[in-house]
Amino acid sequence: MSKGMSSPKRRIESDVMKLMMTDHAVTLVNDSLLEFNVMFHGPKDSPYEGGVWKVHCIIPDGYPYKSPSIGFVNKIFHPNIDETSGSVCLDVINQTWSPMYELLNVFETFLPQLLMYPNPADPLNGEAAALLMNSPDDYLVKVKAHVQQHATQKAIDDTFGEDDDSDMSSVDSMDDDEDDDAHGLEL
Repeated sequence: MSKGMSSPKRRIESDVMKLMMTDHAVTLVNDSLLEFNVMFHGPKDSPYEGGVWKVHCIIPDGYPYKSPSIGFVNKIFHPNIDETSGSVCLDVINQTWSPMYELLNVFETFLPQLLMYPNPADPLNGEAAALLMNSPDDYLVKVKAHVQQHATQKAIDDTFGEDDDSDMSSVDSMDDDEDDDAHGLEL
């Protein structure tokens, strides 16, 4: 019976490895395959094109029968993504999720489609949903402005440090503020 016990773990290893072997930059959090960050690029021909987001992914107990939990770390303006927490509307993921999907599908199919085809009927960001329905042109302008402000490589470097290969808490840590002007303001 032990074979059944180890298969979810093997499945997770294989899914994470496949993701790492693509051109998505994956950073494990605390060396765990159950939590990692992926650099996600906005889909071509969408208002998010040119943007880059750090997406935080947590693999739940019960994966692959339960979908991974996905959150945008730097801000994104989208009807189905909570602007403050960055969490992606789980209904959207759970409705389309099945164990046949892999993590790669999340970043190659699922998130690009969500950004290309937002669903304003089920919003986490009411402002974005209302804007999209009532004034699509203003919505596009606002999305692009958000990309320029929060989703450039520079914005990520400014927010998370140049070569952030440490865990998430480094953003709040005080111990490296000697060589970091941004945090020098706290003194």
